[in-house]
Amino acid sequence: MIPPPLGLYLHIPFCRQRCDFCAFYLEIHREGRAETFVKSLIREIQLSSPQHVSAGRPIQSIYFGGGTPTALAATQLLAILSEIYRYFTLASDCEITVEGHPSTVSEQDLGQLLQAGVTRMSFGAESMDSNDLTRIGRPGAVHQTMIAVDQARAAGFTNINLDLMYGLPGQSLESWRQSLAHCLALAPTHLSCYALTVEEGTTLASNIQRGRSPAPDEGLQIDMDKAAQQILGNAGYERYEISNYAKPGYACRHNLLYWTNGEYLGFGPSAQSYLGGTRFGNVADLEAYNTSLAEHRLPIEDRTRLSEEEQLRDAVIFGLRLIRGIPTGYLHQHTANYGHASVTAQLLRKQLIEEDGEYSRLSARGLLQADTIAEQLY
Repeated sequence: MIPPPLGLYLHIPFCRQRCDFCAFYLEIHREGRAETFVKSLIREIQLSSPQHVSAGRPIQSIYFGGGTPTALAATQLLAILSEIYRYFTLASDCEITVEGHPSTVSEQDLGQLLQAGVTRMSFGAESMDSNDLTRIGRPGAVHQTMIAVDQARAAGFTNINLDLMYGLPGQSLESWRQSLAHCLALAPTHLSCYALTVEEGTTLASNIQRGRSPAPDEGLQIDMDKAAQQILGNAGYERYEISNYAKPGYACRHNLLYWTNGEYLGFGPSAQSYLGGTRFGNVADLEAYNTSLAEHRLPIEDRTRLSEEEQLRDAVIFGLRLIRGIPTGYLHQHTANYGHASVTAQLLRKQLIEEDGEYSRLSARGLLQADTIAEQLY
């Protein structure tokens, strides 16, 4: 029996500064910290491989996220990749993504990453309006995104993603349309468009509470989402997940693992894993992470074994984010397991979920209420 493919996620916990909206675990980059972290991460890879992955199981995707992975030097990223190549078996078409802030890359760095096997660059543009960036405390400038994309192409990359956010403080529907147009002029193969959410404990949440910044306008965000669908659809991008659009053949393989309840192994502080029906996560503290690995102990902080019913529940909740939806049998079995028959019937009656006999999916209206529907089905 051929083992199912596996994804690797590496959390690089460094940024040059924290953006106002960010709630991810991160530390401000310092060279000494970075060097110690890289040594710890390599040790985690060495310890995890024999403990968690059967020999020969193919790795279909590797994703460097954060934080800002390109806050590390290219040589440090290459050292990490080299260790992955040593301890894991990669599929011949393995997708390897590195996220980067546009201001933290050079054409030389990008050329080294490509030469080392990286197949996909993902740049956090967030907006193509400098006023938007200022209002969310985002370092860098719009022109740096344009330069980064040009440099990635010059280095030889053919698969490039841009991350955008909408519903930002002071952002209008017209300025959002203009950001999309500017991104399309760069011809990325993939665009991620995320509605701004206000996370507790962030500078943005504090600014809103104190009246320094307006809260997101849900109605405006819905209009912006519709605008993205229309503009990107007309430009030949397929919306394959609530927040993601791709040219044919360029859907992000690693993220699809999450939405199809696939398995992945996470490295780095705060990284999460899902293997064999068990979810487990690393400690979200760099010092504790380093200490654990210095003692040759994996830094796992929590572990939860999911029942078959819980695994199906997650497959339904995550899978409904996909535009294609999930097998109808999944939805109705989950409904029976958790006594949600009346909830599902109501969602169907309100045409928030639609079925074609084989698949169940969120309707156009349902996609706008995806989080609420997920809560109802949980």
